[in-house]
Amino acid sequence: MVSVATLLLLRHGRTTANADGGLAGRQPVELDDTGRAQAAAVGERLRVVPLAAVVTSPLIRCRQTLELALPQATPVVEEGLIECDYGSWEGQPLKKLAKEPLWPVVQQHPSAAVFPGGEAMAAMAARAVAAVRSWDARVNAEHGPEAVWLACSHGDVIKAIVADALGVHLDAFQRIVADPASVTAIRFTPLRPFVVRLNDTGGDLAALVPPPRKRRRRATRSAADSDAAVGGGAGGAR
Repeated sequence: MVSVATLLLLRHGRTTANADGGLAGRQPVELDDTGRAQAAAVGERLRVVPLAAVVTSPLIRCRQTLELALPQATPVVEEGLIECDYGSWEGQPLKKLAKEPLWPVVQQHPSAAVFPGGEAMAAMAARAVAAVRSWDARVNAEHGPEAVWLACSHGDVIKAIVADALGVHLDAFQRIVADPASVTAIRFTPLRPFVVRLNDTGGDLAALVPPPRKRRRRATRSAADSDAAVGGGAGGAR
């Protein structure tokens, strides 16, 4: 694998809307007690990871998560990571929304879903993927391939980014899970992305820190190397 920066996608902790079974959307819902505990716990796991940059959705639940998890960080707000605009669906119970004609489309064919008075899921996916890829290129350029950076966002946004990284159609993104306060790790190489962790809620994150690159020693040529026949015998070129 080519050495590149590592992106950690962090979903915010549980909110009052999550607990009540509602669709928060872009409403200013905040973390509940469980969500605050989740944020503190993921902060302990992240303590061993030197972060070159921290970016966040502008919504308060993400900012609260980072305040608890990474109190020393100064997150940069990235509008591309904001939750999908669910339009008139926002604030409504999921049980009620499940009876809407659009619900099966959202679940089975999300690339065609456009929320009434809101955003298309395909548009959400496109701007979220563009945002993280732009930030990743910037981190690589400014901090080098050993850098690790973090983006705090929302469930559907993270699932859309993961679907892109896996090379699967957006219509399959509902098969991906991103629990509250989970960590997903992606490395964007020039050839293809690699999903290194997915929905990690308790693993050791220290293993995600790439080791420093070693300087290559200049190879010394032996007499046998210099005299070897090209393509000849068992000792020839392979």
